[in-house]
Amino acid sequence: MPSILITGANRGLGLGFSGYYAEQGWRVFACCRLPETAHALQALAATHSNLTLHSLDVSDFAQIEQLAITLQNETVDVLLANAGVYFDKQDSVFGQLDYAEWELSLRINTLAPVKLAEAFLPHLLKSPNPLIAPLSSLMGSMADNSSGGSVLYRSSKAALNAAMKSLAIDLRPQNIGVLILHPGWVKTEMGGENAPTAVEESIAGMGQVIANFSMAETGCFIDFRGKHLPW
Repeated sequence: MPSILITGANRGLGLGFSGYYAEQGWRVFACCRLPETAHALQALAATHSNLTLHSLDVSDFAQIEQLAITLQNETVDVLLANAGVYFDKQDSVFGQLDYAEWELSLRINTLAPVKLAEAFLPHLLKSPNPLIAPLSSLMGSMADNSSGGSVLYRSSKAALNAAMKSLAIDLRPQNIGVLILHPGWVKTEMGGENAPTAVEESIAGMGQVIANFSMAETGCFIDFRGKHLPW
């Protein structure tokens, strides 16, 4: 069966992805910081023997390396870097920026997905059709930014896009694809109740985009409806 490693699997889109792929019969490596308190994820694992829980704080690169060692005999067909943070607040404006939170945003949203790709490269190379699929955001698009604000989040996602575009070029000779995904504005804890898109709609759409991926699209920035987005 195909396999997928998902970070931030305890809630929101990560939890949705975990259920989606478990239902499809994939082997799911569901990762989150505190599996022992992730009750919804535990419930999925209890009903799906193909889903296993793994402790992982993506901001701790030693943990990423250790998980790669723990799973060294496994194949990873899709590496889904979902874990992310949004630290911008109403008072996070120029002149009052929190640089410690900005650094942590970059570490989690930008550096961690790249570190995951490095650590799990051997696992991906075992797959006939390996794919790295980081979750980005349209807020990382400079062409789309007409409102300003959210400097921490925007910059971390723009940097993620740039890094993953380079990885797509660097890894193409090894037939490893890179698909940069925008899930839409989704009704999650991060997205809020006013978001227009349900988790199920976003997950189903991104699942279809992943299923339809070909190397012709490696390095592309695509939303959950399959639309190519501007940088």
